[in-house]
Amino acid sequence: MTRLKFYYDLMSQPCRALYILLKINKIPFEPCLVNLRKGEQYADFFKNQISRFQKVPVLHDKDFKLTENVAILRYLTREFQIDDHWYPKDSKKQARVDEYLEWQHNNTRLNCTLYFIHAYLNPRLMGKEVKPEELAAYKRNMEETLNKIEDLWLGQGTKYLAGDVISYADILAACELEQPLMAGFNPSDGRPKMADWLQRVKLETKPFYDEANVIVDKVIAKQKQT
Repeated sequence: MTRLKFYYDLMSQPCRALYILLKINKIPFEPCLVNLRKGEQYADFFKNQISRFQKVPVLHDKDFKLTENVAILRYLTREFQIDDHWYPKDSKKQARVDEYLEWQHNNTRLNCTLYFIHAYLNPRLMGKEVKPEELAAYKRNMEETLNKIEDLWLGQGTKYLAGDVISYADILAACELEQPLMAGFNPSDGRPKMADWLQRVKLETKPFYDEANVIVDKVIAKQKQT
């Protein structure tokens, strides 16, 4: 019997990132799929028994339940054997990873998600149209964030966001950048440092990156056919 239960949906960026981390570090878990598109996170059982926030990811460790992606990351590094480079114990190296994890909330995650919602999710799945000028504003905000990743985070001369070795910051960022791809926008276009970095992240995390993004890849492939 496994110690952990992991509640997730691979359409969720943070869920994909944690899935990759768990798999690549060989941490066994019981997969508990929550279909967000069907609203399973709003069911009374999920609200009352799993997460009062009605969101994924959720980690259930015996009698302890924890939400929020970064909190789960830090808990896992304390409770399990995880390769140090993912979230280093060294204070300064850890602070570099934290620097991106804190920055991404109101930048990568916020702006890529808002663009994805209004360019893909609302019109295609919800039947809600967005005004062109509003969509242009979401796109502009996202592009400003992408340029900062290219010029500031990846423009430091390091191979990865927090240094010369891959960390959880890279997994999380890469998963966020998959969202606009589903809306037909490629974040790497015109950003060669980002393109090279993304390729390194995918190679370092094979085959689990591909496993985590299987649904995303299907959506992207379908987009290219339309």
